[in-house]
Amino acid sequence: MSGPLMTIQGLQIESRAGKNALLRNMNIEVQKGEIVGLIGESGSGKSLTAKAIMGLLPSEMNVNGHIFYKNDDLLSIPSEAHRKLLGKEIGLIFQDYRGSFTPFIKIGKQLVETICTHEMIRKKEAKIIAFRVLEEMGLDSERVYKSYPFQLSGGQVQRAAIAMALALRPDLLICDEITTALDVMNGEKVLSYIDQVRKETGCAVLLITHDLAQAYKRTDRIYVMHQGEIVEEGLPEQIRCHHQHPYTKKLCSCLLSLPGEEALIQNNKVRVL
Repeated sequence: MSGPLMTIQGLQIESRAGKNALLRNMNIEVQKGEIVGLIGESGSGKSLTAKAIMGLLPSEMNVNGHIFYKNDDLLSIPSEAHRKLLGKEIGLIFQDYRGSFTPFIKIGKQLVETICTHEMIRKKEAKIIAFRVLEEMGLDSERVYKSYPFQLSGGQVQRAAIAMALALRPDLLICDEITTALDVMNGEKVLSYIDQVRKETGCAVLLITHDLAQAYKRTDRIYVMHQGEIVEEGLPEQIRCHHQHPYTKKLCSCLLSLPGEEALIQNNKVRVL
């Protein structure tokens, strides 16, 4: 495997007053083509990490360290150069999915404008892509395309937001609690489609989630965050069955087995039946 697609080195974020350290000495690597999980309780710093990568942190925060994406340090390149990477190179599916769309513009128009801006293609071609990705999300593409965001349910808007991010086929896709508004079945469909896109394009995925079952099933490696720090890293079966840090043990104990579910450990791999 070649060098990392993205490397976070010694990332520290604190309030401008310097009294509250929000992230401390954070180190993460994401290789091309892999799904990396970032897990931890609410407030541990997962979404803050995503905002740092995207350059969306408030100006009142002090940021130190490095975020290398390919050959660029995202914390030191000009803001205009950083913005050009967003969408096409680095995509983010927001936890606040309704913030992905302007409420008084129809979904279809926003999809087409986004695709045309990044792909430099005609609107007719962009419309075809928009319909395809909406259908892949299990949506009624015709209806959703012609709807305003407020005319759709939360789950439908979330899937449309995911469709918009995937339409650009970014090299790095950051998924921040993307199944929060979805039921189990639709959540699985969305994650399966993201995995399909990853296999087709070779993109990398940073999956930020508090859903441990999701992380165990979908990721290649997992980082565990606690109070702004990475406390443990390893393969899914290592984190689930052979964790070392007390917080990881406490976190993993929160995942209860359903009646009839049995975890089998064979050759250091966990299978859930």
